Amino acid sequence: MASVEVVAGYHKYIELIHPLIDGKEIISTGMTKEVARVEAAIEQALAGKSCAIVSSGDPGIYAMAGLVFETCKIKGIVIVPPRSDPKGTDDSNVLRLEVVPGIPALCAGAALLGAPLTHDFAAISLSDLLTPWERIEQRLEAAASSDFVIVLYNPKSKKRNWQFGKARDIILRHRDKNTPVGIVSRAMREAQHIEIVTLDDMHTAEVDMQTTVFIGSSTSSKYLDFMFTPRGYAKKYEIQS
Repeated sequence: MASVEVVAGYHKYIELIHPLIDGKEIISTGMTKEVARVEAAIEQALAGKSCAIVSSGDPGIYAMAGLVFETCKIKGIVIVPPRSDPKGTDDSNVLRLEVVPGIPALCAGAALLGAPLTHDFAAISLSDLLTPWERIEQRLEAAASSDFVIVLYNPKSKKRNWQFGKARDIILRHRDKNTPVGIVSRAMREAQHIEIVTLDDMHTAEVDMQTTVFIGSSTSSKYLDFMFTPRGYAKKYEIQS
């Protein structure tokens, strides 16, 4: 971050890192302005400025990295690793691109809960702004019937307030009502909140767009104040009590 000249991001994320970017040129937009934000950042980079697009969590998981690649493909911009030297290419149309990994919400939240993702899991966003709800329902049904631990992103917003309850109803067709469900809001941030409820009561939990929900599989357990999913070691190797 110290080496870049321009920083682009959702305005709330820009506020979170403000002490780190003082004095830099800022591209800040609100929700649903992702395309404009990425296009502005690409223009700055093609003009010769080093530019960082910031996301929460990992930039490649429900974040901005994919949109950068998609935009470059649509516009015919050549993208290469940051230290490469593409020969025979007009440099004004070359974008040197590096994706810097971060800690996704599902990893941060899982660590706070215990170890709910030790076995197979599926991550599903409940936002139908970009994905038809019918497709989301299909994915919920498939993941639930396959006994994956299910991680829900974007469970509820002010305008989308029914999808979370509908997801619970779909999963209840395939899971016991007492299946543990971990609720983590604002993981590793101020006002962090963690609780474990049952699948039957999941729809009553306080969730928002900063909440990640972990719905256990048939083998997941709540132990004391933690939630975990066994990999199968105890059964295979007969761990003694």
